[in-house]
Amino acid sequence: MAAQSSGAASLAATDLDRVTVVGRRLNLVGEAVSASEGSVSQSDIADRPMLRTGDLLEFVPGLVATQHSGSGKANQYFLRGFNLDHGTDFATFVDDMPVNMRTHGHGHGWTDLNFLIPEAVEELTYRKGTYYADVGDFSSAGTARFRIADELADGHVALTVGEHGYGRVVTADSNPLAGGQLLHAAELQVYDGPWQDIDEDVRKGSALLRYSAPIGGGRGHVMLMGYRNEWNSPDQIPQRAVDQGLISTLGSLDTTVGGEASRYSLSGGWSGAAFGGQLRGSVYAIDSALDLWSNFTYLLDDPDNGDQFQQIDERRVYGFALSQQWERGRSRWRIGARGRFDDIDRVALLRSVARQPFATVRDDRVEEASLGVFVANEWRINDRWRSYVGVRHDEYDFDVDSSLPVNSGRARAGQTSYKASVAYEPRDGMELYASAGTGFHSNDARGTTIRIDPVTLEAVEPVDPLVESVGAELGARLFFSERFHATVALWALRLDSELLFVGDAGTTEASRPSRREGIELGMYWFGSRYHTANIEASYSRASFRDDDPAGDAIPGSIPLVVSAGVTGRYARGWTASAQLKHFGAYPLIEDASVKSDGSTIVNLRVGREWKRFGAFVDVLNLLDSGDHDVDYFYASRLPGEPADGIEDIHFHVFPPRNLRLTLEYRF
Repeated sequence: MAAQSSGAASLAATDLDRVTVVGRRLNLVGEAVSASEGSVSQSDIADRPMLRTGDLLEFVPGLVATQHSGSGKANQYFLRGFNLDHGTDFATFVDDMPVNMRTHGHGHGWTDLNFLIPEAVEELTYRKGTYYADVGDFSSAGTARFRIADELADGHVALTVGEHGYGRVVTADSNPLAGGQLLHAAELQVYDGPWQDIDEDVRKGSALLRYSAPIGGGRGHVMLMGYRNEWNSPDQIPQRAVDQGLISTLGSLDTTVGGEASRYSLSGGWSGAAFGGQLRGSVYAIDSALDLWSNFTYLLDDPDNGDQFQQIDERRVYGFALSQQWERGRSRWRIGARGRFDDIDRVALLRSVARQPFATVRDDRVEEASLGVFVANEWRINDRWRSYVGVRHDEYDFDVDSSLPVNSGRARAGQTSYKASVAYEPRDGMELYASAGTGFHSNDARGTTIRIDPVTLEAVEPVDPLVESVGAELGARLFFSERFHATVALWALRLDSELLFVGDAGTTEASRPSRREGIELGMYWFGSRYHTANIEASYSRASFRDDDPAGDAIPGSIPLVVSAGVTGRYARGWTASAQLKHFGAYPLIEDASVKSDGSTIVNLRVGREWKRFGAFVDVLNLLDSGDHDVDYFYASRLPGEPADGIEDIHFHVFPPRNLRLTLEYRF
């Protein structure tokens, strides 16, 4: 049994580099810690038609990735009754590098996957819940890890062209070099979008270079990644502007918003036999920058200049991960440590007009350091019973140098988390799980030292640096045969608080203690070598735990999510794949008197493969759904409206049906 199952077979360090990836076909009975983990292979990824890179996270059952702005911006995510914003409470990694950016200019936990080249991903593993000792911050709802390939079976170059000015060229290959493998991949993308008042004008470039080789009885690698993007943003719009004929559902009220982003990283790692067990270690350095211009309320706060604002984030992130594993009879021990230091040169909020700043709300420099250590034990009690117990401790240090000196300061905090799970296999191919654990999420460093609101200058109380979560789950995993397997989970999660630092306002927004519970079902059918199908459904209920006249509904908590797909491979190389995503109506305010309508979208891919060539047609939003990608309810002000503005639904619509043609050559 794996000491910390990643959704693959074993966590022995050498096995991780050599495991044969079969994705959703993998039998995790006797391996998994809970029912809420699994893996996805490169072939699964390649078969699915996707609108944007962030959709990769929708392979996590029950997770919804939406976009309320330009496609260059990080997606907004929803899972297990959470509006995760851009990543809070869901931890994402590429190899051992964290993707979540803490104390970020736009949103704490910012998870931008646009730098990732999907063709270079060998495996995506996911785990939901608070039951795993090797992950800490941001992981209350779950964790996803993208593993970059060491070697590709074939070289690959592909050109995609589509409606609305879409173009993409990608190449990926690996070659023997000095006893190892050199993998290289690059991607260029342009896109104007279907919007009527603004061209997205996306100009995106990504590159990856990775060398791996046997070293010192194990395997090591070093990887360099680079990404840069520029875009304009068709942001969410108020419903009344459409009803009044001011704009269409594809229109914009501020055509000067958008963003620029970059991310460069150098990382390396080694795994192999050492100290009587298996040792795994990695280090990384990341240089990340974002300039983002937004305008969500138009003339509400500043009738003269408008409410556009600029958010700036410039940082370097350094870190390491280290773990050691030992086998002792029926028992497996694993200890580890993870350290991270965010050197944030500038995290700022400015007022702007047409991307030109004219006033500073706050402009800070932050240093945030953390160290987490854990120990976990898995014990195969007998042929039918297994147990898992773990404990983790995290220490944080926050140092804020604010443009408002009264908001400067230092804070320290620690958190100990406990994990436990038991698995019972009543018969071959079936396993039952009971899992529980505590976790946490950190808060924005600026909220831990704040003393006055930077806009109103009123006194405010600093927030708790770390907020505990408590989760539990009952689940089952059924592996009926190589052709069909399923998972089911009943889960619950409680948070002490959902305090957030609101980057759009430069201050902290107090929320309330919450509870969430739900059920998840996944069924995967591999009818033959030619056909596969899956359906995943989740239902969750989310509410605040205290009494408040405003109500107990949590805005943005999606109750129902359904995803279904089918893939067929036919004679003469023909292939077809269809994917449906539906998420139900969800509350937009605490008393649930205003709700979204829910949304459904279907994507289709049809193609043909020859020995070396392939041609594919993607029809995205096949049914031309006019449903909304995301909805919000808040006050904004248009010209001629009252000074206090008007509360209204603000939404971003699905892009209309569009076709994309991909030509591919393998070598």
